[in-house]
Amino acid sequence: MSNTGTGAVPRARAHEGGSATSLVTDKGTTSIDDGVVAKIAGLAAREVSGVHAMGAGAARALGSMKGIVGGDVSVSQGVSVEVGERQAAVDLDLVAEYGTAIPDLAAAVRRNVIAAIERMCGLEVTEVNIRVDDVHLPGQERGRDRDTGEQRDAEQEPRVQ
Repeated sequence: MSNTGTGAVPRARAHEGGSATSLVTDKGTTSIDDGVVAKIAGLAAREVSGVHAMGAGAARALGSMKGIVGGDVSVSQGVSVEVGERQAAVDLDLVAEYGTAIPDLAAAVRRNVIAAIERMCGLEVTEVNIRVDDVHLPGQERGRDRDTGEQRDAEQEPRVQ
């Protein structure tokens, strides 16, 4: 299928210099909701090797409960954004894999998030603040919950058979 027709919408492309003024034109204004930018940032952060999970302890616990009951875990979990007409700022909470160099991980996540938002939204990303609030250890799925101190299992066996 060709993009030569007048009704075709091209896929997101690399930002070609200048400011993101293409969002405000003489033909109209394009506004991008915070939730859209948060999803893009969350997906871009998760693409980086060494990111185990996103979100602070309570958010991860709630997300895992949603997964147990059949709900989808939010891709914007652990992401907070502020979006203006031409700029965006992003805050990320993440869990690093043990053995990953955290400064290198943060730099890679920052680069990937900035590139994705600028390419897909045409917004200038003014800052990406990253908070690493936990390290995932091998075999950590079984053990104590960091927030409650209670014993937990990744997949609990039914008590009644």
